[in-house]
Parts: sequence; structure tokens; C-alpha cells
Amino acid sequence: MDPSTGIIPRMRYLTLLLLAAATVQAADPVPAAPPVPATYLARLASARIPTDAAAVIVRPLDGGSLAWGANETKPMNPASTMKLVTTYSALHLLGPGFTFRTEVMSEAPLIGDALRGDLYVRGGGDPKLVIEDLWLLVSRLRGFGIREIRGDLVLDKSLFDPVLHDPGEFDGEEGRAYNVGPDALLVNFKSIAITLVPDPVGKVARVMVVPEVAGLSAPRTVPLIEGGCGDWRGRLRADISDPMNIALRGVFPAGCGEKSIYLGALAHTNYFAAVFRALWERQGGVWTGKVREGVVPPAARLVAAQESAPLAMLIRDINKFSNNVMTQQLFLTMGAASGEPGSPARGGAAIRNLLSARGIGAPGLVLENGSGLSRNERISVTTLADLLTDAWKSPWMSELMSSLPISGVDGTLKARNITPGAAHLKTGLLGDTRAVAGYVLAASGRRYVVVAIINHPAAARGTGAHDALIDWVYRTG
Repeated sequence: MDPSTGIIPRMRYLTLLLLAAATVQAADPVPAAPPVPATYLARLASARIPTDAAAVIVRPLDGGSLAWGANETKPMNPASTMKLVTTYSALHLLGPGFTFRTEVMSEAPLIGDALRGDLYVRGGGDPKLVIEDLWLLVSRLRGFGIREIRGDLVLDKSLFDPVLHDPGEFDGEEGRAYNVGPDALLVNFKSIAITLVPDPVGKVARVMVVPEVAGLSAPRTVPLIEGGCGDWRGRLRADISDPMNIALRGVFPAGCGEKSIYLGALAHTNYFAAVFRALWERQGGVWTGKVREGVVPPAARLVAAQESAPLAMLIRDINKFSNNVMTQQLFLTMGAASGEPGSPARGGAAIRNLLSARGIGAPGLVLENGSGLSRNERISVTTLADLLTDAWKSPWMSELMSSLPISGVDGTLKARNITPGAAHLKTGLLGDTRAVAGYVLAASGRRYVVVAIINHPAAARGTGAHDALIDWVYRTG
């Protein structure tokens, strides 16, 4: 500085400015705050769902930088996202090419076209032995040369331990198809479809029952009323207090178009017998015996068999459409892989052992039936995320991922407000639970594991929060 003027010479002034700038640039930058899903949190708040009732984890899979979580280790009721645990375990323990085999056997002589004794059907736990498969099995029996069965139809269900299942225990809806329990000889999900078709000319809705069930009666029509569909199930109720005489009480709105009610009215053994008899007699067969349960004798010979589709195809039905009883069939079959009859305890032990062997810690895991149709099952979002991360690196990644609903395309995500094709997610829904778990492909091309669960009486209002979370990952990841 010039002492006479107090002015810094120009060159020295510029030098000081450059040194100051260099000092600022050399200082450590202030770290940016991590991204937060603000819209998700806002929607939780507007739904009056406290943050401690919602667990989330967002985890990058292939080099992405986005990560966020809340209540990650808290055990939560996952609803149907628990099906991910069961189906992924089955891919490892049974294999994607595993098939279920249903066998028909007998030790009785076939004289002419009459089988002079009992016919045995040995259940293989097939989760999707539908009516078309049973029709093929009956056709093979007729092709074998049997027209008349002069004995009993004996059902061998020894693959599973007897399962004590109360279809009304979960929510009081004992006749609803989603409450059907497992069985080693499950046929057609033990479901009866009551389809209603409006006939405006006749001012009635025509009633069709599928499949044909021998001895079952149902009304041919119900009254048709004008107007929109609305809560049509509230206007028309199925009464199954007498399972072989179904009553339909109420009216059906013309604006509904064709609708179906799915019922699980009969006990497993009675259902199999009635459907088998209808198919057998349709194909010209005669059977005057009764149905009972028993075990195939050692000397019995194979008469016919039916193989299921491979497991990799079956889990698509389970995960895309959240089929409870199919999942429970898998759960018990994994328990039977040890050589003992399948049971919930053995199925749960098989899954726990697999998770442990693959390095997936599962503190707080509670397994009851493996389907999520439970008030007791629990898992943390971290455990589900660990499973999904392991699956991403496993040989069966493509099989599991292709089984999941695709956002805006199919399954339980078809109508969700999520970017079409951006997410492969299993959904879960109970009265007090909403859940999603799976994979999200961000706009950046990076893929993320996303698991989010709400356990709260107002959970139904939280679906929009989950949609906002997925959108945040898609746009930010």
C-alpha cells in the first residue's frame, strides 16, 4: 500500500484477489444433503399415517447413488409381499423346472371295460391342477379302457400332513375363494365360479356355474335392475350355508355387464369327488362307489398321470395375481422335500435354512403359511431387500423377476399410477396393510430394489404414498 495515498497498487491488488480465490477453491466443499422423497412423506402425512407405521428401503443394484430408508429393521406384516420369500425359496429348493405329478393307480383287475375294485388318486401337491387337467386325466382313464369303476375312489393325500384350516378364521368370509386352504389333491383351487350375464329382454341375469359339480344346485336366474354397477356385491349375496344348494339373494344391476363370484363352498374331498363324477359321467363312464381318503397300496400299478407346468411358470400366477392357496401349496411342498409329509413347520424350516445358507439374515421373520394371508407373519424391509438383492445376483433372477407384476401392464399393478414398464413389484394388501416390494428401473437406466410397507388402520389411504415413492426413485435414481 502506498503510505501517502492508502491505495494498493493495481498489480498487487490483482495478485491478492487470485490468492483469495485459490484459497476458497481449495476449501472442502459442503456435502449436499441426501435426497429425500418429499412427496411420499407428504402423502403419508395427508393420509394421517405416522412415520413409525411405515417402513421403507431404497437400495441401488448396479452403481446408482440413490439410497434411502426408514424403520428398515422393524418387523412388519408384509401381506402378500411375503410370497416373494416363498417363491424365491422354491426356485432354489425345488428348481425352476420342477413339476408336480398327480397319479391314478389301481391293484384291481380290469375285466372287459370294468375295473373290479378301487381306483386310487395320489396327490402330488399340484398348485394348479385345474379343471382342464382333470378332464385330461379322465380322458386318459377312458383311453386305458375303463368305462365302469366297481369300487371306491380313494384319494391319497399323504404328501402333506393334515392341515387344520378354518376358511372363515381370517376375515369371516369362509366362502370366498381367496380363503381356500391347501390340500395335496387341490383341484381348480377348490373354486366354483358363479357367472352372471344380464339379459335385458328377460329382465333377469342368467346364472352359469363352472365347473359342473355333480349334485350341486344353483338358481338359473336372478332379478335384473336398471342402473350402474356400483357396489353390486353388496346387492347380491351368495348363501352357502348348504354347500350343495347355493342360494343367491338380492338383485343384479344391468350396468355391470358380465361378472363372476368365486366361491370355495365345499370341502376338498367332496369337491374332488363331485367334479370327478361330473367329468366321468360326461365321458360315458359309470361309477357307483363312494369317495374316501386312504393310501395307495404297494402293489398298485400306474394307470394314468398328469404333470403340472414347470415351477417357473407357476410362480407367475402366484406373484402376478397373488394366489394364496398356490403359495401355500409351495410352502408345504418345500416341507415335504425332506421325505417327511409337508407341514407349515417343515416348510418354514426349509425356508429359514435356505436364507441362512445364502447369507440372508432374517431377524424377526415369522412364517405361518408363506402367503401373507396372515395376521401373524412378519418380516423387515431389510430382509426383503436382502432377498431381492440376492435374487438379482442369482441364476434364477430372470425367473423371479418375470413372475412379478409390471407397472401399467399386468397383474396387480395394471391399474396403478406408476410409469408403465418402470417397475416389477409384488404388491400386498390387507385391511391394515399396504406393501410393495421388487425392482424399479429409473429413467437414468439404473435399477433399484424398493420395499415399502405400511401397517396402520388407515393403510388403504397410503397407496398414493407408495406410488409417489416409486415415482421418486424413477425420476431421481
